[in-house]
Amino acid sequence: MAKQSVTSDQLNATTIARAAIEMIDAGGPDALNFRALGEKLGVSHTTVHRRSGESVDGLLDICMNHLAGQLPEPQPDAAWSELAEHSFTALYELLSAHPGLVALRGSRPWMGRQLLARLTEPVLAAGERAGMTPSNSTAAYRRLYLYTLGCAAFVDHANATATRQRTREGLAALSPEEFPFLTGHTDAVLDVVTDHAVFHSGLQQLIAMVALDLIPLR
Repeated sequence: MAKQSVTSDQLNATTIARAAIEMIDAGGPDALNFRALGEKLGVSHTTVHRRSGESVDGLLDICMNHLAGQLPEPQPDAAWSELAEHSFTALYELLSAHPGLVALRGSRPWMGRQLLARLTEPVLAAGERAGMTPSNSTAAYRRLYLYTLGCAAFVDHANATATRQRTREGLAALSPEEFPFLTGHTDAVLDVVTDHAVFHSGLQQLIAMVALDLIPLR
């Protein structure tokens, strides 16, 4: 992995985030630690530690805040369903491109300013404009967010061939008598394991159901 050389003055959030994300993408969640990151940047690990809020959580917030800056600028007058589909599709693509970061984050919330400004606040406000109560708008956002996060956490489209092979080997080890569907429809299972359409069609269906359930008829 290529090393960088930065001074303490150059060690800002963007520099740290880019280096950390590169490490996670290349080596998975276990590759990231302050000492290795410091070596990559050419500074002491204590310097990185101080600049990252003294914890791995702070470092992950820096990474996600950097990535969230790549989300599209919200359209203030967009309809809720349109904005929700556009925004959560962008989030899915962002997270599924960096599965190691999702694995590191676990169940902890993403609360960086960029994500709140480009995703959370616009979608919540659009729900209220559509006629949802604040509680319903928040509940709708939560459903879509958890669905997107779950889909991104359990795919590895960056290495679809390896994912299919691991899944095929796992299915082949099962007993046909105990698991007749899984062993009898291997190709069908493999097709959806690495298919982005599973997320996209599910998101559209979920948005339609939420709209029907929570947006009042006018």
